[in-house]
Amino acid sequence: MFEARGIDATDKAGFYRELAGQLEALLAGERDAIANAANTAALLFQMMPDLNWAGFYLMREGELVLGPFQGKPACVRIPVGKGVCGAAVARGASVLVEDVHAFPGHIACDSASRSELVVPLIGRDGIIGVIDLDSPTPARFDAADQAGIERIAAIWLAACGETPEPALAKAS
Repeated sequence: MFEARGIDATDKAGFYRELAGQLEALLAGERDAIANAANTAALLFQMMPDLNWAGFYLMREGELVLGPFQGKPACVRIPVGKGVCGAAVARGASVLVEDVHAFPGHIACDSASRSELVVPLIGRDGIIGVIDLDSPTPARFDAADQAGIERIAAIWLAACGETPEPALAKAS
């Protein structure tokens, strides 16, 4: 059984449906990307079990720069292609890592992190950032988490007035 904080769901699919509904309500009528990223990070951190970091990195002048997040202080700048976040940008696709210590070039902002899920935010002009989730538990994330967070990314993009990439829009 999937144990989520504050959402009555007996499975991950149900959890992510309800989480998506909560996010849509939370972001309704607000188009500011930073405000929406802050509330999205807070919702993810509060509602998802077994996370030690949830947040955004946003593209600025060709590199990822720390955006709103919940958790311990984090690395401020990540070059494209470096670490899990940079790899997601370089690939233009989500990256799910069961053991960050086995990921070549992993950037250890928090030594307690053991697994990571990064979903790129692909707007009408390309990648504008990523949603990054870290867990102290190895293999914390699976395909259901990836699909759920890709839907969360599509909701955030739409709320901010970005047109989600077709692959992300399908997740919603």
